Amino acid sequence: MPTTTSTAPTAPTARGLWTRSRGITLAAVLILAAAVAMAAVRSTARHGELDPRSADPYGSRAVAELLAQRGVSTRVVTTLDAARAATGPDTTLLVAVPDRLTPGQQTRLHITTAASGGRTVLIAAGARSVERLAPGVTADPATSGGSTLAPECALPEARRAGTADTGGIRYSTTRLDADSCYPSERLATLLRLPAASGDGDTLVLGAPDILRNDRLDEQGNASLALQLLGSRPHLVWYLPSLADASATETGERESLFDLLPAGWLLATLQLLVAAALAAFWRARRFGPLVAERLPVAVRAAETTEGRARLYRKADARDRAATVLRSATRTRLAPLVGVPVSQAHTPEALLPALSARLTGDGQTLHSLLFGPPPDDDAALIALTDRLDALEREVRRP
Repeated sequence: MPTTTSTAPTAPTARGLWTRSRGITLAAVLILAAAVAMAAVRSTARHGELDPRSADPYGSRAVAELLAQRGVSTRVVTTLDAARAATGPDTTLLVAVPDRLTPGQQTRLHITTAASGGRTVLIAAGARSVERLAPGVTADPATSGGSTLAPECALPEARRAGTADTGGIRYSTTRLDADSCYPSERLATLLRLPAASGDGDTLVLGAPDILRNDRLDEQGNASLALQLLGSRPHLVWYLPSLADASATETGERESLFDLLPAGWLLATLQLLVAAALAAFWRARRFGPLVAERLPVAVRAAETTEGRARLYRKADARDRAATVLRSATRTRLAPLVGVPVSQAHTPEALLPALSARLTGDGQTLHSLLFGPPPDDDAALIALTDRLDALEREVRRP
């Protein structure tokens, strides 16, 4: 009598999926919210950074107005061509974000400023830009420990200003004629490099703090900023733009990884490690097989009939005959005293069957180990003959 059992469905439910994935979903939502919040804070707090037209805390409008009171005009440019055209003996060129320039732009700008006879001020130039814009200078990977430093040099502008917030990127140089000021652990945060000829020079400043509106009135920041930027009657404030067409004049284009700061690359690596650990934590572990109750009991006859229909649909008479013969040999071997491991060996099975039966051994060989049937009728006949052989062997 057929038996049926009902169990819970094996397909995952919406509640089960939510239970399994709610931890990862919550973490993803928190990370996304934190990223949006950080982007919003940075977009508002850093608006107009180092822009002499901006009155925001990170802007530089205050120093521009103080320079204007001393007769120094300030002009803002955003392209390399405009910056190069504005250089001259009576001009100070301030480069706000040197690292934003491509290598080709940096090389062309240095060629122009080296021969201009004016002053060039590089603000927080990193390793990728300072070696081209100020040859002989190297940026140290580690920044200074503090922001407020003492001059400790003979440069008149630094000695008059006193302590200032120059702490940031630290520099070393091979130039013997350079003025190294505001050192942090014996590395300077302000360098003055005289030009090879003429009265021009290049200043490398490790941090932009002395130019910011919210820091100008602290320490000697205002004095140092006015002296460094007010030595010439004209100040050209260069704010490099990523949209500058000169970046692609020679076919060069920075990749996405070149534009990303090192902190973002490190954060991406940390996220990849966290994702790998989460995948390892949630991955399926391979262990011993566990018996699992089937959702419904299926009669053996139905299974046999279903497999037979598949064989018939695929026209696999050879496969069906092989299965029938193999099963018959497996059942006959113990009945005639042959180990099951040798049931499919003609030399072991056929002599034992011949001793038990009266008949032609060649007939037994073709029946149990013969070629596949040619058509469905031959397959049915083979099945009948196998059943008859098994009944005869079982007969007492």
